[in-house]
Formats: sequence, structure tokens, C-alpha cells
Amino acid sequence: MQYRRLGRTDLQVSVICLGTMTWGRQNTEAEAHEQMDYALEQGINFFDTAEMYAVPPTAETYGKTETYIGTWFKARGNREKVILATKIVGPSANFGYVRGGKTRFTAEHLNAAVDASLRRLQTDYIDLYQLHWPDRNANIFGQRGFVHREDERITPPVETLAALQDLIKAGKIRHVGLSNETAWGAMTFVQAAETAGLPRMVSVQNPYNLLNRSYESGLAEISIREDIGLLAYSPLGGGTLTGKYLNGQIPPGSRRSLDGRPSRYTTPNADAATQAYITIARNQGLDPSQMALAFVNRQPFVTANIIGATSMEQLRTDIASIDLNLSDDVLADIEATHRTHPDPCP
Repeated sequence: MQYRRLGRTDLQVSVICLGTMTWGRQNTEAEAHEQMDYALEQGINFFDTAEMYAVPPTAETYGKTETYIGTWFKARGNREKVILATKIVGPSANFGYVRGGKTRFTAEHLNAAVDASLRRLQTDYIDLYQLHWPDRNANIFGQRGFVHREDERITPPVETLAALQDLIKAGKIRHVGLSNETAWGAMTFVQAAETAGLPRMVSVQNPYNLLNRSYESGLAEISIREDIGLLAYSPLGGGTLTGKYLNGQIPPGSRRSLDGRPSRYTTPNADAATQAYITIARNQGLDPSQMALAFVNRQPFVTANIIGATSMEQLRTDIASIDLNLSDDVLADIEATHRTHPDPCP
């Protein structure tokens, strides 16, 4: 396993981070425990979760993933071996069942969310606490055009950081990060932290994969110059880059078969780009999933690549991508395909 520094902290996190959002819906508690056991054996010390998981999110599955991690910690007694990241739900009309809709990034809501996560996780502290999406209207989850709202209510970043600082002083969280964030948001939080002497964001968890390299425009430079590395989620495009959804296929038990929400990976050019990348891999004798993951692993602005699996076979394949170095020929073919199909699934 390889390790990289998390922001400007003293933490060294594994480049492969174990994603957990299927636990509680597509995976049982026993399967979740098996995945964590294997990941730890392979040198993975970084787990990522969120209060809203499992996915697709429902009132019935809310908090289940954190609960499964908590029972694993209790059973194994190995909390100190894991760098644990979780997230607070952001403002949304879809999460009225979370604290009665109290999902702003204010002191009241942050304190309630952290305390509830700590109980479910059966731990005294969270290593990385992330804001799951902005407390404002922003171009996220595939939205291309920005729509400004004059009457929009935004929690000032300095207020959010002050609340997070109190949680750090209380020993409940160690570091803070962003998720589904824009370049403006990332730099606004950096400026607020430096101006007011408040905690600095150490990471940004955004989508990044062969079908969506939009992070490279603006945010990648911020990650490198400001030491706020990318925690890349959906490195396989929600399973799209495996090829299992080509030509309109929706395999039984797959995420798309369970989640009725529109997918950002069903755009008009998604199939053509996906097929092109799979062809590159097969022509070079590579596993398409491993090629896609290895591409993410090698990026200088990436701190960790968040993989997720519903089977142990898939988990083993994905973790093994850390040992794959892509040749110059493969990288040239990838870039040629990217020029032909630039970011079909932002």
C-alpha cells in the first residue's frame, strides 16, 4: 500500500480509501465487517462514511453504515488502527427525517450531528469531519449551469469553522474537510480560516474518474497549491466504467436497479466514452476497473481514491489497482479518448 499526507496534518492515509455507502442496503453487517477486515489486512488505514449512508438514502437506512462500523470497532477493538472520515448532511428538502431538517452548518446542527455519529460509530473521536455538500446553491451533482438566488440563506463559512473549532477543542473531531465543493467554496473556506485563525480544511471529497475530470479545471490547482488534496469518490463512475451498464443494461442488484434517482452517468455520450476506455484496457491486457482506478491513483492532486465494493471479489480487484502502473501508451490512449469525449458525465 502507498500512503500520502492528509493536508497539512501529521496523518498519513492510504491512497486506497475504503468507501462504505453500500453497507446497510446492498451489503449486510457481516459483509461490511468482512470488507473492513480484509482492507485493514491489505494496509488500508483510511475509511470514509457519512451519516446519511446507506445509499440510496432513506429514513430506514439512515445511519446504518456508521452503525456497522461501530459494531466492528467494538468487536475488533482496533479503533486506533483506522483513520476515520464521516460527513454531515447538508441542506436539502430530501432529508427532513434528519434531525427534523436541521441540516445547516451551524453550531447547533453540527454538534447534534457529531454527537449522533459518535454514538453510532462507538468511538470518542472522528479523524476527519466533512461537510457533505455546500450550505448554499452550487454547481454540484452534475449541475452545469449556475443559477443565483437573491433570497438564498447561507451559513457564513467563518461561523461554520468556529463551530468546528469548538468540536476540535472538545476532542470530538480532529480535522475538517469539504465535499462536493467548488473552487469558490474551497478558497472561501481557506481565506476564512487564515483570516480568523480557524481550522483549515485538509481535503475536498469530489467525484473524479475517466468520465468526469472536471476537478482538473480549477480545483486541482487549489489541491496542490493549498495542500487540500482530493479524496476522489466514484472513481469507477458509480460502476459505469466496468461496462456493466452499457447499452442500457441494469443488472439486478446493482445500484441503478435500487436507486430511482437520475444518474449523472447516463448522459448521451457516456456509453461511447465508456466503451472507448474499456477497449483501451482490453487492448492492453488490463482489467478495465483497475485501469480506471490506477489513473486516479497516479494524479498528483489526489490524496486518496475512495473505492466501494459489494463483493469480496470486486474489493480484491479494486485494492490491487495500487500495484498497477500505467504505461505511456495507455496514458496516451486515455488522453486521446478524453479529447474526443471530454467530461461526458460532470
